[in-house]
Amino acid sequence: MRGRTIKLSAARRLVGDLMRFSIGVPRVTVQRHMNVRPLQAARMMQQSKPSWTVLFLKGYALLSQEIPDLRRAYIKFPRPQLYEYPESVASIAHEREHDGERIVLLSSIKGVERRSITELEALIHAARSRPVQEIKEFRRALKFARMPAPLRWLLMWLGLNIGRQRGRRFGTFQLSVYSGLGAESLNPLSPLTTIFNYGPILADGSVTVRIHYDHRVMDGANVARALERFERILNGEVASELNGAAQQSGTMAGPAIGTAT
Repeated sequence: MRGRTIKLSAARRLVGDLMRFSIGVPRVTVQRHMNVRPLQAARMMQQSKPSWTVLFLKGYALLSQEIPDLRRAYIKFPRPQLYEYPESVASIAHEREHDGERIVLLSSIKGVERRSITELEALIHAARSRPVQEIKEFRRALKFARMPAPLRWLLMWLGLNIGRQRGRRFGTFQLSVYSGLGAESLNPLSPLTTIFNYGPILADGSVTVRIHYDHRVMDGANVARALERFERILNGEVASELNGAAQQSGTMAGPAIGTAT
């Protein structure tokens, strides 16, 4: 059967390179069925509802602050060892339209645990809406993908195996989610220590959350306990921040209404 050849775009080469390094990670998955009804209620109280991506991202960063394993990486240079970062750097996958093709590009946010939900919402909205070539990380990634393959692979190996470079270039954890499309990924690949995702959030607040982890860095029981704590953080600290924002918004609106009257 006669078909046609399609040249690999820069974005497809980039995905291929990431898979090249991801496939060698001994990844294991632990999942937990959660109920985030308190967080769901707090979100409904907001005039401008933050995305679930932002809420889970903030919660996972707070979780990583408590659990050092989630801020560690297995590196090979100058010898196999673990490297621990003082804070989290999130790597977030975005589907964008570029040159007539739907592509996946990664943005990063440093110190997620220190940022407000409002600030995180603005950063993610910018990564999803601004033109691709206006975003430095996206522009740099596409330029990198146009380099010769042996040079790309060498630079990626060094970036993933030199501790200080790895966190800055690739992040400490990754979030990739399709729940907004009514679907969920069961076996996502990433060269990072953990990649987490969640399924569709039902009306009663129930949701399935998964952490896919590098078994060289941590063990399953630790991840299971982390998921339990993750649920409490989402319904506790993250929901409290939302409730505080709602109360502050109501307090600020009060005098304005009185003055107008």
